[in-house]
Amino acid sequence: MRFYHDEIRDLLVAWVALGLAFSVFIFISTGRAVFPDIVGAVSSPLFARVFAASALTVGVGFLLHELAHKVVAVRFGQVASFKADYRMLALCIGAAFAGFLFAAPGAVYHRGRITQRQGGLVSVAGPLTNVVLVGVFLPFVFLTGFVGQVGALGVLINAFLAAFNMLPFGPLDGKSVAAWSKPVFAVVFVGSALVAVGSFLLVGFPTF
Repeated sequence: MRFYHDEIRDLLVAWVALGLAFSVFIFISTGRAVFPDIVGAVSSPLFARVFAASALTVGVGFLLHELAHKVVAVRFGQVASFKADYRMLALCIGAAFAGFLFAAPGAVYHRGRITQRQGGLVSVAGPLTNVVLVGVFLPFVFLTGFVGQVGALGVLINAFLAAFNMLPFGPLDGKSVAAWSKPVFAVVFVGSALVAVGSFLLVGFPTF
C-alpha cells in the first residue's frame, strides 16, 4: 500500500489538530479554564496530560478509522488517499475555544471502478474499526491513573465515532452503507448506537 507525501502530512496535521481541539474543549467544558485564559493554560502540565490522552484516543480513533477506509478501498483496486480539510480543522479548533465540539478533519478519497457493494464495504470499515477499538481500550478502563483515563476516553470516543459516522446523512459512512444494504446498515447502526450508550453508562465522561 502506498502513502503519499501530502497524505502523510495531512494525517499528522489532522491528528494534532483534533488532539488540540479536544483538549481545549475538555478544559473549557469542565470549567478548568475559560477563554482567553485557555491560551495560557495550554502551557500547563495538566494540558500536556490531556493532550496526550486526546492524541492517544481521539487521534488514534480518527487515524485508524480513515486508514480502514483506505485499506479496503485499495483492496478493491482503488487509488485512495486521505486529504485533510484545513478549513474544517480550523473551525474545529475555533469551536473548541467557544466550548463546542465539532470535528470534520477530512476524508479518504478513492477513484476507480467500484460496485455499490464494494463502496458500502469501504464505508462500513471505518465505524467497525472504531467498534473494535472500543474493545481494545476497554480493559484499561479498570486501571487507575493516566492509563485508566486513556482507557475511559478511548472507549467513549471510539463508541461515539462509530455511532455518529453510521448516521445515514450527508457525507457520513451510514449513507453509503444504507444505499448498499439496508440489513447491514440496520445491524451496524443499532449495534454501534447500543455500544455508544453502554460505553457512556460504563465510563461516563473521564475527569483529568
